[in-house]
Amino acid sequence: MHGHGPPYGADMSPEAVQRLHSIMPSVLSDLKDLVRIPSVGADPARAADVRRSADAVAALLRDAGFAEVDVVEAGGGPAVIANHPAPEGAPTVLLYAHHDVQPTGDPAAWTSPPFEPTERGERLYGRGAADDKAGIAAHLAAFRAYDSEPPVGVTVFVEGEEESGSASLGALLDTYRERLAADVIVIADSSNWDIGTPALTTTLRGLVDCVVEVETLKHSVHSGMWGGVFPDALMVLTRLLSTLHDDSGEVAVAGLHATMAADVEYPADRLVAESGVLPGVEQIGKGSVVERLWAKPSIAVIGIDAPSIAESSNTLVPRARAKVSMRIAPGSDTDASMDALVAHLESHAPWGAKVTVTPNDRGDAYEVDATGPAYDAAREAFREAWDGVAPIDMGVGGSIPFIAEFADRYPGAAVLVTGVEDPDTRAHGIDEGLHLGEFARVCLAETLLLSKLAER
Repeated sequence: MHGHGPPYGADMSPEAVQRLHSIMPSVLSDLKDLVRIPSVGADPARAADVRRSADAVAALLRDAGFAEVDVVEAGGGPAVIANHPAPEGAPTVLLYAHHDVQPTGDPAAWTSPPFEPTERGERLYGRGAADDKAGIAAHLAAFRAYDSEPPVGVTVFVEGEEESGSASLGALLDTYRERLAADVIVIADSSNWDIGTPALTTTLRGLVDCVVEVETLKHSVHSGMWGGVFPDALMVLTRLLSTLHDDSGEVAVAGLHATMAADVEYPADRLVAESGVLPGVEQIGKGSVVERLWAKPSIAVIGIDAPSIAESSNTLVPRARAKVSMRIAPGSDTDASMDALVAHLESHAPWGAKVTVTPNDRGDAYEVDATGPAYDAAREAFREAWDGVAPIDMGVGGSIPFIAEFADRYPGAAVLVTGVEDPDTRAHGIDEGLHLGEFARVCLAETLLLSKLAER
């Protein structure tokens, strides 16, 4: 693969690993073909492209030799399910990825066109090149490495609306419960700790958000005639939003849960480089960086509806709205966390202003006891694929709510959250890119994992 792969030697590899090395150029070619399809699930104008993407994934799975492949829907984006039966006495492994992608933002801001996969240096750039079409390609690579006869049963489930919140995932899991049943579930939608250091994601924060509206007047009034007597809505809104944090930047909403974070050091220079923080901007909150990112709640104001500067006039604004997004710590009760946020906003309205809070999206946090045979197999596979470097258990500050749905539907299955991303992947952002060397190791690790799971 243009020199991007790890060393594949007979001393470490069964026949499947040798075959994997030979098919990697075609795996990369298949990935590029998928990236060329602009499967932006949140854009209604791209619905035909999302369907075309699902059909392309299904075709790749059929060509790989899966016995049963179908494009399915349950009121949302098209998903793909492929099944290959397990040999007698062997476990079944479900391999998850998603084929829908985020919008690109301004295409002119990209160094190369977002839907024209482009190799520069050690990376393949393009929307979905990592998140998460590389996950699909890795699953195909592992299956093909066994010449379509893996030592375990393999089910591939490729979702079509993950970037839009997986609204129909529960219905899909219910409708196709038997086809998706597995002993081990591999979710290829997370990240590794760094280039050269693999990871298993063992915690993810959950998410709740709401829209808060404040009203102070029945209609706008002249700011000279009435200013100084009654507050305008923007004044109220900014004061209300400021109560969500204390002076140190700690979340000040009562009743929220926090937990312990993995014992991992996040270097200061890496934090600055990866976050894009401006010089002089101070950190907020208390505790280590990973505690604040992985194990504690955080709140962001992600949108405000109010008159624009261009359309402003010398009047007191009668009403204004803001969207408040809160990440919740692993182990949190999602509904209780939403209730706490709503109660705080309703009870902190200054000057008797009318406050209306409308709860919106919510997604469960994820926390797993990453012990047992499946996790042992994964750690062995990762260690071999990364030349002896042991994987770390890491948290992720973001949310993948659907993982909790898998765990709920299949409580007996071991859920392994892995991924193809690295700290500079820029998933969801401009110039999203896949590190090709790490991608080769991911494919190798998954190939080894299937073999090791068969031995347990």
